Amino acid sequence: MSHNPQAASAQDFELPGHDVLAITGRDAVAFAQAQFMNDIAALGDGQWHWNGWLTAKGRVIALFALLRIDAETLWLVLPDVDATALATQLQRFVFRSKLKLEPRADLHAVAAFAQPGAASGAMSAVVDGGIELDMGGAGGARRLRIATTDAASNNALASRWRTFDLAHGLPRLDADQAETWTPQQLSLERLRAFSVKKGCYPGQEIVARTHFLGKVKRGLVRLQGAGVPALAEVMDGEPVGPAAQTARPIGQLICAEADEGLAVMPLEAGDGPFATGNLPCTRLSLLDGLAR
Repeated sequence: MSHNPQAASAQDFELPGHDVLAITGRDAVAFAQAQFMNDIAALGDGQWHWNGWLTAKGRVIALFALLRIDAETLWLVLPDVDATALATQLQRFVFRSKLKLEPRADLHAVAAFAQPGAASGAMSAVVDGGIELDMGGAGGARRLRIATTDAASNNALASRWRTFDLAHGLPRLDADQAETWTPQQLSLERLRAFSVKKGCYPGQEIVARTHFLGKVKRGLVRLQGAGVPALAEVMDGEPVGPAAQTARPIGQLICAEADEGLAVMPLEAGDGPFATGNLPCTRLSLLDGLAR
């Protein structure tokens, strides 16, 4: 057993909660371009970006990494979203399009806190056993391989991966948060995850109006504190003392890992003091570098 923390963290491990949905066929790219919120036409073969699917009212149903394999093949790498359920929802909009929605249960997400072997930025790479994505950011290097071979589970490293996501402003939305937030409320412009120029898609009018009229009032705030995992409301004061009697809800925690989480809060919320779960919490800066 290695006693080198760096060597231990560089090991491959199974990344739980990640499914893959393949969209294949002559009309795959055109269908995805019409349904999803980012500009797939701007991707070359082998490139990927953050993308998502919205309701007609501009609320995020699913957030994912979209990889263009070639002109007739797309992969959606889905954190926290069941590929079969999403395929069923999308199937209602296929109509006469020539494409297939295929949940890829044979593919696994294998992660490591290490430099990618060949992938870089938005460019993926074909490696032994699968396709590699560069998932690194300001917090360090990470690689993700979508492969037919699995790796051993490691709860500590999986938790560290999720914490890294949150620290870089990638919200991990469970089913309770689906269809609740707009892309701007989730600060998804930081990930370059949506387009206001590519043309029509469900929710596009709401997204564009909010963007061009400057009506964004809330966004993501990164918080740290012992009460954060409770996913309670965020209060605008200390949890004890006279201020606690007049504290009011100012935001909502939407995802957490260990003692860190992301909350949707007013952009003018400032630096606190804040409390959640009846305990004090601290505002931390969101890290950069995860946009593609």
